[in-house]
Amino acid sequence: MTGDAERFDGLGPEGAHGGHGGGETGRGEGPSGPGGVESGPGKTGSGEGPGRPALIPLPRASVEDTGLPLPEPDPAGVPRSPAPLLLEHRVLKSLLGAWALAACSPEETLTVEEHLGECGACADEARRLREAVGLLHPAESLDLDPTLRTRVLEGCLGRRPPRIPVPDWAAPYDAETARLDALLQDIGGAEWHAPVRLRWFDGEGPVSRRTTVAGVIAHLLSVDGLVAVALGLDDPLGGTRADEGSPAGRTEAYWAASHFPPTRALRGPWREQSHNLVRTVSFAGGGSGLLPVPYGGFELPLRDSMLDRAFECWVHAGDIAEAVDYPYEPPAPRHLHRMIDLAARMLPVSLAERRRAGLSSPPARHLVAAGAPGRSLRLEIEGAGGGEWLVPLDSPGAVGSAEREVAHVALDGVEFCRLAAGHVPPDEAAAGQDGDREAIKDVLSAAASLSRM
Repeated sequence: MTGDAERFDGLGPEGAHGGHGGGETGRGEGPSGPGGVESGPGKTGSGEGPGRPALIPLPRASVEDTGLPLPEPDPAGVPRSPAPLLLEHRVLKSLLGAWALAACSPEETLTVEEHLGECGACADEARRLREAVGLLHPAESLDLDPTLRTRVLEGCLGRRPPRIPVPDWAAPYDAETARLDALLQDIGGAEWHAPVRLRWFDGEGPVSRRTTVAGVIAHLLSVDGLVAVALGLDDPLGGTRADEGSPAGRTEAYWAASHFPPTRALRGPWREQSHNLVRTVSFAGGGSGLLPVPYGGFELPLRDSMLDRAFECWVHAGDIAEAVDYPYEPPAPRHLHRMIDLAARMLPVSLAERRRAGLSSPPARHLVAAGAPGRSLRLEIEGAGGGEWLVPLDSPGAVGSAEREVAHVALDGVEFCRLAAGHVPPDEAAAGQDGDREAIKDVLSAAASLSRM
């Protein structure tokens, strides 16, 4: 920003634009703050003296916030300055605290600053007081604490629990849609058209699709519509064909049906739909968590589908934040743990699908019956929201067994989620590995194959 102060940049740190009060000109502003106070012999607080430039007359009119003209200069062309006071040393010393807080009148300020140039003891005390004042007002970020909403809601609900609570398995979706909506509220109109590249892993390698911030919201709106249809709510696509039942098919259909590129106008419908989903599952109660939600080639129970939608909302919010250079934090640890748990539970099915496609090594020589313990990989997720999971390697119906553990993989929680979102190739995931290398490669690839558009 620019202002009147910038017109006097040429005066240096001891220039003449450091006034006290409305329109009064004061002493120069030095590196120590208002008044330019420094200790040592020969230092004074006035605008004149050895080694100081002459004061430059200010214009008669100014665009200060008050809108009032500045005082008339004296006949010599130098602005009038407050006259110093004749005060005893003990009075001047008692004024140091008020001076450090910038609470002195212009005359008192001038008198104290002239005294500080002559009294080393008072100058040292003034420096200590000024530093203490700085500690009383630490610099704070203007951005709201991302946990503020959660803490406020927890405080409110602690005093008066809701008559119809949100199910635990829907809480992550409720939180992530709220966080994304806060991000969208902060970005400007032009940023809705910032380029975003959606990335995922198709089983053999990375795939990407170019869109915009508004296009990402259209994608979330259309895929969340799968849950809406399962709950009996309106479909944002207004009816789909058979090949549009998959997330990718529905997204492409929505984009193709738009006469114009998606704009910020999509924020309202997307947010309304997310509110309706949370409200509907809350009224339906915890028993609705087993309701099947079709995803084209597979189904998920509603409780897992809501976690899946929370995970994708967070991932794509990160894509948007990266595109508009906006800071964005991972989910709350308890919500992140639920998302990681869903991905870990889906790994055996992903392994089996990759084997059927010839993309992974075959299972052990002896097949494992459903419910029986089989070869297992210990998946250790570190950091907030982490834990340990035993992943059966030979059959989705097998049970993980510590006695038959053949490999151990350790990853950070956010790194594992980026792998499951297709944002990190399996061979580049920062993972600690021990044991059967082939099993480790299969599991990491299976994790990346969980991703989709």
